[in-house]
Amino acid sequence: MNQYKACAITSHRPTRFKWKYKEHYAGCKRLKKRIRDQIASLYEQGVRQFWVGGALGVDMWAGEIILRLKEQPGFEDIQLHIALPFEGHDAGWDERSRTRMEFLIRHSTETVVVGIAGEPSTKNYRLRNQYMVDHADCLLAVYDNDCSIRSGTGMTVSYARTKGEPAIFIHPDTAKITIEGFYR
Repeated sequence: MNQYKACAITSHRPTRFKWKYKEHYAGCKRLKKRIRDQIASLYEQGVRQFWVGGALGVDMWAGEIILRLKEQPGFEDIQLHIALPFEGHDAGWDERSRTRMEFLIRHSTETVVVGIAGEPSTKNYRLRNQYMVDHADCLLAVYDNDCSIRSGTGMTVSYARTKGEPAIFIHPDTAKITIEGFYR
């Protein structure tokens, strides 16, 4: 039996990507395909639960990919779990994005609010990220390891590494895959 049951998914926000929020761009389509392929591969290795953090960009895209996979034969028991940083975290989003997230929440296996309501602090985002890693056996990160900016994604990767969790990294610009700590 495989040792990996749950995966946390984390990413830089799309403002970091070359194409920003333009999902029709080739780079975004390529990234989504890599995410889908890695989720499917993890599923084949026994991972059934996937945690996303309820953010714009990769969290939303991964959630939509997981729900699409669930509709396909052979993926019926895949589960989408969502950890939100606080109630109302999406108050500043456009209506289309809020509607997409509401759909994910409605169709998720589980949605938890980790932080304190009405406190959009970095602490709530950190708590959300740690919660996901604490409830996972591995990490899938759209992450630029060479990037010198300090980010919540970098801190999440660091936290997963201190826990010894294996990780799959997808570079946001090149879509290159790097695997760390997995035993097949």
